[in-house]
Amino acid sequence: MKFLFDLFPVILFFIAYKVFDIYVATAVAIGATFAQIGWLWFKGRKIDTMLWVSLVIITVFGGMTLLLQDENFIKWKPTVLYWAFAATLLGGTLFLKKNLMRTLLAEQMELPDVAWTKLNWSWIGFFVFMGCANLFVAFNFSTDDWVNFKLFGGMGLMLVFVLAQGLLLSKYIEESK
Repeated sequence: MKFLFDLFPVILFFIAYKVFDIYVATAVAIGATFAQIGWLWFKGRKIDTMLWVSLVIITVFGGMTLLLQDENFIKWKPTVLYWAFAATLLGGTLFLKKNLMRTLLAEQMELPDVAWTKLNWSWIGFFVFMGCANLFVAFNFSTDDWVNFKLFGGMGLMLVFVLAQGLLLSKYIEESK
């Protein structure tokens, strides 16, 4: 259920784009992200830092898209978000000497240090790759193709990556039992 909740703005963006245009879709995505935070706040739940970061980025880049009537700004938004995640993980490793993936997931699984290090670096690489892939599609294909990639390509690549991570980590999880 959380997965669908997290995808709520992207799905509404996709639908609004298909029914209207990129500008309506951008306004819908901004509104949906505010609605997500409002819903969590209303329910008294913790609002993840990633959701706050996403709100700031969608508001800034979406706002510039609407204000300047230039769809290129919204096309940059996923890349900025992916690279912000990569920079956060990298900064945690290099400057804080802390594996943020371990911090996030230690309660869900027990892994040796080497596995946590591989996991952290693989996510950094994945987020850098996704940012580059978004830019490639955004500026070499039509807006329609980019919107389709944003939902289906991005989600598909994430699913493949997570499944691959699961396969790689399964040997460590089984070893620790």
